[in-house]
Amino acid sequence: MPNQTWQSDFTHYRLATGVDVQIISWLDDCTRYALHCTAHRRVTGPIVTTTFKQALTQHGIPASTLTDNGMVYTARLAGGRGGRNTFEHELRRLHVVQKNSRPSHPTTCGKVERFQQTMKKWLRAQPVQPTTIADLQALIDAFVDEYNHRRPHRSLPQRATPAARYDTMPRALPSDSRDPDTHDRIRHDRVDKAGSVTLRHDGRLHHIGIGRTYEGTCVILLVQDLEIRIVNPITGELIRQLTLNPHIDYQPTGAPKGPTRRPQK
Repeated sequence: MPNQTWQSDFTHYRLATGVDVQIISWLDDCTRYALHCTAHRRVTGPIVTTTFKQALTQHGIPASTLTDNGMVYTARLAGGRGGRNTFEHELRRLHVVQKNSRPSHPTTCGKVERFQQTMKKWLRAQPVQPTTIADLQALIDAFVDEYNHRRPHRSLPQRATPAARYDTMPRALPSDSRDPDTHDRIRHDRVDKAGSVTLRHDGRLHHIGIGRTYEGTCVILLVQDLEIRIVNPITGELIRQLTLNPHIDYQPTGAPKGPTRRPQK
């Protein structure tokens, strides 16, 4: 399953009885696939951890998570010294990289926020509004099924459904996860503005040039000792193959195989 980064956020919804509840969502960053979406009286730290565990039980362990700086997600802005909440301890235990948006910069988590806006618009358009959390959850489940499997997504190549993209990608492993017997690793990354991805080898961080035309593309690095293959998980294209030079930080850009074209992201 495709799990480079999972975005999460929660939003408010008012039941027909006037009671306010909250909905937490987990979304795959690369494919926009809705991994988990549930309604609660109030989203707390333990609920964040529980829903994350439910999602990873079904979809595998992601390489990283991306959330805002709310206390339910991180304790780093709480004024403590090095303290972590339950969710942060769980990420650390699983070797999942935690990413947080900058304070006062909410657009970092824009994909999951747009998903929630679309969901709430759909919920409000239903002829019978929910009166209980159970009623709301039934509607949420119906929306998620429609969103994942039948609703074309305009941000995906060929306006595919999130499920169509999600199901074609390989099963995820945490960032830099390693098979102890073979020294094989699988790393999920996104090409940065400089046209590079990063890889840590023997405690040293290396930058691997791919090309600026691939900026923003989700890629998978298949690593076997010093041999590296970089693949576009959506198209299956082998973008670059190289032998890592462990003595230099930057691995010069290699020419992509085949005709030059704008990659699908």
